[in-house]
Amino acid sequence: MIRFPELAALAALSLSGAAASAQTAPAAVAPAAVREVSVTVDARKSLGPLPPAWRFFGADEPNYATMKDGRKLLVELGELKRGEVFFRAHNLLSTGDGTAAFKWGSTNAYTEGPDGKPVFDWTIVDNIIDTYLARGVRPYLQIGFMPEALSTGPKGTPYQHSWRPGFDYRLIATGWTYPPSSYEKWAELVYQWTKHNVERYGADEVNRWYFEVWNEPDSKFYWQASPDEFNKLHDFAIDAVRRALPTAKVGGPDVAVAGDFMEGFMRHVASGRNYVTGQTGTPTDFLSFHAKGAPSFVDGHVRMRLSTHLRNVDRGFTRVAGFPALAAKPIVIGESDPEGCAACPGPQNAYRNGTMYSSYTAASFARIWDLAARRKVNLDGILSWSFEFEDQPWFAGYRQLSTNGVDLPVLNVFRMFAKMGPERIAATSSAQVPLDAIVKDGVRGDADIGTVATRTPDGRVAVLLWHYHDDDVAGPVAQVKLDIAGAKTGWAKLWRVDGEHANAFTAWQRMGSPQSPNEKQYAELETASAMREETVSAAGDRSFTIALPRQGVALLTLDGR
Repeated sequence: MIRFPELAALAALSLSGAAASAQTAPAAVAPAAVREVSVTVDARKSLGPLPPAWRFFGADEPNYATMKDGRKLLVELGELKRGEVFFRAHNLLSTGDGTAAFKWGSTNAYTEGPDGKPVFDWTIVDNIIDTYLARGVRPYLQIGFMPEALSTGPKGTPYQHSWRPGFDYRLIATGWTYPPSSYEKWAELVYQWTKHNVERYGADEVNRWYFEVWNEPDSKFYWQASPDEFNKLHDFAIDAVRRALPTAKVGGPDVAVAGDFMEGFMRHVASGRNYVTGQTGTPTDFLSFHAKGAPSFVDGHVRMRLSTHLRNVDRGFTRVAGFPALAAKPIVIGESDPEGCAACPGPQNAYRNGTMYSSYTAASFARIWDLAARRKVNLDGILSWSFEFEDQPWFAGYRQLSTNGVDLPVLNVFRMFAKMGPERIAATSSAQVPLDAIVKDGVRGDADIGTVATRTPDGRVAVLLWHYHDDDVAGPVAQVKLDIAGAKTGWAKLWRVDGEHANAFTAWQRMGSPQSPNEKQYAELETASAMREETVSAAGDRSFTIALPRQGVALLTLDGR
């Protein structure tokens, strides 16, 4: 979600400014020579497993999932790795009629009758989960937020917020952010919901899900009470889930920053007194925290802060690794993004429509894998808080995977991830920025032209290449000479994401940026968004040459021995 230092800047943003900025091409620089880069891969040398951590996504607005473009996008996410893609959404227990709005959603799962007795209605939330499952996506089930009938919000506090892009972010913190008036009723709601899910979908299915409580309870935007009160909320919810399904996968706390709040949470679930049972500890199958970057707009262009993002990741890994009782638990970075607010446009967020977002994704995931290996933690998931915003202007500047049902370049990087294998093999690039340097300073000098290589279960070698820089300005093309030892054939398949490949944004700009594309234009945009498979041949002994533009990403696959 949002980082606290960004509040003042975000309050001043407007949709119109974002849309204008999002349509601006990267700033030009003086012509530069092609940069020669050498990449070597040794398919004979295994570096161990590479977890498919990329298979997690999420959004504030749960009701978009059941709308036309949301359903279409879920199909594409499910096809990445059917049955192993997970989706996290806020507001699954919020009160309302199911109408989507920015940073809002509702299911009306819990109300109370005139006698104060609970009334459960699973109609809307069932439709959301049914929509996921029918498309090969499973829930990373967030238990929240507080139903209106249970909220202890002060008298006169509105329940649903009225925030929209450009408004002060503090407006989101309304009645849904408060603790329950009755923890027993809160627990009964969670128990009945879990019991209903088991009855509807079966225990085997629900055992595949992740269950966590709330979102960013260390932030006053989301939780209007103390850390101890959150631990109590968590204990009651987890006990209720486990009473309904003793083998459910439970965890948390999905904090905004892996700081003192998370440290206190880990102490509580490992050795504290459980608020429900009175015994020591709370069942915990995984740990979760959030990590974001902080882009800015300088000298007429976007400047990313990959280093900020990676330092936040490393801080979380270090916290977990330094807590012996939980150090081996799987970790899900429950939101991992270039900045904090998907629904907040603005000039510093104009990277989202084009290839800056896609190259950042490739470069950041590679370093997160490296940091997990360095800290010796059990990385399970890197969740991209990015979905779609239904019926909004084309390329409006939101952090999303598609616009009006047409894929953005970043989605194709996840398709590349899906083609990679579970075993990492040795690969080096002469132009890859070292891990310590990129964590400390980001990419402000020479561009980061890097690689990750894997072996797939069927024996293919898959080599991911990226050409990333923090500054969204033009730069020299990288001429990558790729040498692969241990390959079986001199023929390979190549996929590209750059200004001219798998990029609907540049195609839309060439059309004149229409806000109401006709059927023919829509079909052209869909065609332009798709990755195309190319067949390339080696020169000499398994040597390939690939031109990789600034902010471009490429994937090459070929048979291994």
